[in-house]
Amino acid sequence: MKIKAYVDRYKWNVPVTEIDFKNGEVEVDLTDGNGDTSNFGFDEVKLSVSGDTSDGYHTFDELYYHRMLLFSIICNTYVERSWKSWKHHDGTMYDDYFIVGITTDEGDYTYHYHKDYWDLFKVADYDFAPEWDGHEPKDITRLLSLV
Repeated sequence: MKIKAYVDRYKWNVPVTEIDFKNGEVEVDLTDGNGDTSNFGFDEVKLSVSGDTSDGYHTFDELYYHRMLLFSIICNTYVERSWKSWKHHDGTMYDDYFIVGITTDEGDYTYHYHKDYWDLFKVADYDFAPEWDGHEPKDITRLLSLV
């Protein structure tokens, strides 16, 4: 598990070795893997995660990459329903990112990806993305209407 805990009382930023949700405690590594640990209550630490945070099998960065590849396969399979753009409908965009989307029978579903992945999406290139229809992460089930 690659999660860091900041222990304000001691001004420590240390790796987390275990999170005990039942007892509301965080075990932290005090000696860089040499076995010396200490427990703190949830109210005593601030937890932080990053792209290399892992569940022991995959990091967040790996999972986001996997999601991007899988979405590219969906978009490239349904190329007649998919699109990408360097701009939102109003002309804005995050630095070095583009938006890619697919129009389903239930509405659009979109993601933003770094410019490095533009060529993975072999879909129509729009000057401006369609206006956002309000979809949220829970609306991922819209993709089920494709089959």
